[in-house]
Amino acid sequence: MNASRTHTWLEGLGEWSWPGQANVAVEALPPPWVPAFPPRREPALIIPETPAWRAEHARRLLIGVLLSALAAVCVALALNGQLSVERVLGIQTSTPAVKDLSRSSLAVSPIGTLPTLAPVSQDTAGSSIDQASYTSAALHSGGSFYVYLPPGYGSTTSRYPVLYLLHGNNQPATAFLQIGLQGELDSLIAHHVAPPLIVVMIQGGRGANNWRWGYESYVLEVQELIDRMLPTVATRDARAIAGDSMGGYGAMNVALGNPYRFNVVESWLGFFNGLEGQLHADRPVIKHLGLHAFVYGAESDHIADSSQDAPFAAALRAAGANAKSAVYPGGHSLETLHAHLGSMLAFAGRTLSGR
Repeated sequence: MNASRTHTWLEGLGEWSWPGQANVAVEALPPPWVPAFPPRREPALIIPETPAWRAEHARRLLIGVLLSALAAVCVALALNGQLSVERVLGIQTSTPAVKDLSRSSLAVSPIGTLPTLAPVSQDTAGSSIDQASYTSAALHSGGSFYVYLPPGYGSTTSRYPVLYLLHGNNQPATAFLQIGLQGELDSLIAHHVAPPLIVVMIQGGRGANNWRWGYESYVLEVQELIDRMLPTVATRDARAIAGDSMGGYGAMNVALGNPYRFNVVESWLGFFNGLEGQLHADRPVIKHLGLHAFVYGAESDHIADSSQDAPFAAALRAAGANAKSAVYPGGHSLETLHAHLGSMLAFAGRTLSGR
């Protein structure tokens, strides 16, 4: 076997273009004085001032004055503590776990009763796997997830960083357990390669777009549930998201669509179709807050084109992220995922621990 199939190939830092657009340079950001939305180009309508028009104009002006007065009264009452969203709507609203959630691009449905974790298994190292099912407001149906709780969980008052995992198409969330996630994490934590952390394996749906159409808000819903259920470090710096195949696409989509929520993103045997626009929009946020990313593909992958990994990692770097990519021997399989699981968990763990 020659070296090209036994050694990891790492991309260079040179020029890049999007897949399918060879020799097309990256479009530079417009200067800061360019407005985010271009001005209207159509000519303004000229409406003659008929008596009927003047009457309608006066009516609208009166309504506007009344609404402004009502708004002023509401503001005054709110400042005096006599008015709140809960009182106006008659509901109890939840407070976001961290301030950065207010900048997210998706609105998450209110969360009702918190689900209960049920123990599934515990290993000799002391870590455990629990499972929870609940009625998801985002899905309008049942949602569920598995949770890895590290050795020593529950015996201290520590708070833990969290890694969220999204499975591939037609896989169960337990696919990560099948390739040895629990043992790998136990070993990484025991050798201080990764900090004690919580890992959440979300059960998604089926279909080629299962982590985009309708499921993005579900992932955010689970993230908010976890921050309320468990002793997490509820900040962006302590959150990572990763996935394989379609889940790799989903992880990148969720991270770029909600740049104030996740500090680490990984795509394992994934792809990035249609995400270039979101990445371009995220450039100011990534430049300011940073982002750690690792994307990898497989040489013999006939499902996810591994040639996309290096260009997308370069695009992430151009936006200000600390991004790496690789192409490994193997195909689009659980065997390839198993071979590199420890390294990917270590990448997330080191970043979440601030190293």
